[in-house]
Amino acid sequence: MGFIDEIKAKAKADKKTIVLPESMDKRTYDAAEKIAKEGIANIVIIGTPEEIAKYGEGYDLTGITVVDPFNDPNKQKYIDKFVELRAKKGVTAEQAQEQMEKDYMYYACLMCKCGDADGVVSGACHSTGNTIRPALQLLKTKPGISSVSGFFLMEVPNCDMGENGLFVFADCAVMPEVDAEKMAEVAALSAESFKSFVGAEPKVALLSFSTKGSAKHDNVTKVQEAVKIAQEKYPDIALDGELQLDAALVPSVAELKAPGSKVAGHANTLVFPSLEAGNIGYKLVQRLAKANAYGPVLQGLSMPVNDLSRGCYADDIVGVVAMTAVQAQQQ
Repeated sequence: MGFIDEIKAKAKADKKTIVLPESMDKRTYDAAEKIAKEGIANIVIIGTPEEIAKYGEGYDLTGITVVDPFNDPNKQKYIDKFVELRAKKGVTAEQAQEQMEKDYMYYACLMCKCGDADGVVSGACHSTGNTIRPALQLLKTKPGISSVSGFFLMEVPNCDMGENGLFVFADCAVMPEVDAEKMAEVAALSAESFKSFVGAEPKVALLSFSTKGSAKHDNVTKVQEAVKIAQEKYPDIALDGELQLDAALVPSVAELKAPGSKVAGHANTLVFPSLEAGNIGYKLVQRLAKANAYGPVLQGLSMPVNDLSRGCYADDIVGVVAMTAVQAQQQ
C-alpha cells in the first residue's frame, strides 16, 4: 500500500467534513465525486445553483452537500462570527456579507470556525495568498505559533533514505525569507507533521551549505541560531544542524562531516533555509527522482486549510482532501 492509500484509509476511519469553495472549477466536482464514492470525507461545495449547474454538469453529486452562499440558513450566524472576529478592524455586517459572497474562501473558513466543517481545500484556481489570507484573518494560527508554513510530503521510489523514501520538506510554499526564530518554529511544526502523517519518529535536519561550521556566512549563522533555539524550545525532537544535504542523508558522509550526530545520515524531515531553496529542492526531487510530492500542506493554523497548485489534477485534490481530513483528526 502506497503512502496516499494509507492516508485515505486513515481518513475513512474517522470521516471529517471538508469544504471545497471553488465551485467555478470542474476539477472540484470530479474530485468531490471520487471522494464521495471512496468514502474519504464528507464534502461540502460552496456555490450558487447557477454555478453548480454550469460547472458540475455531468458529475454525480450524490452524498455531497451544496451550500448556496446567498440563501444559506446559517448565513447570519457566519456574518455575526465574521463581525465578531474582525471587530478591531471595524468590519460591519454589510462588509462581512459582501466579502463572503464575493470570496467563498471566507465562507468556508467561517463554516470551520462555527463548527460546521473540519477543514478547507482551495487553490485550484486561486493563488496561495487568496487561500491563506482568509484563514489567517478568521481561523488564525495555533496558540504559541507565530506564522504559517507549507510542507510537501515526498514519496521517493526505490529509496532507502528517510523513512523508506518518505520525507517532509519545509518550508516550500509560504515564507520567502525566514529568520532563526521562524526556522526553529518550522522545524518543530514539520516534525509534528511528519509524525502525524508517516507515523514514525521525525529526525529533523536544518539545512545549509555548511556542516558544523565548515563555512562562515550570515546565512550559516542564521541556521546555527535556529538550531540552538529549536533544541532549547523543543528538547524532545531529534534535531540537528547546520547540515549540508549529503551530511543529512548519507551515513558515510555524516560520519565524516558530523560524527556523533543522532540525525546526520538518517534525516527524514528537511528544513530549508529559504523558500527559494525549498521550492527548488522539492521540484528537483519530484522531477529527477520521479517522486510523488503531496502538498503544499499548510501547518501552523488553528484548523486545517490547505492549498493546491493551480496546475493540479482532480486526483491531486482527492489526495490533499485526505491529508486535510487526517490533519483534522489530529486537532
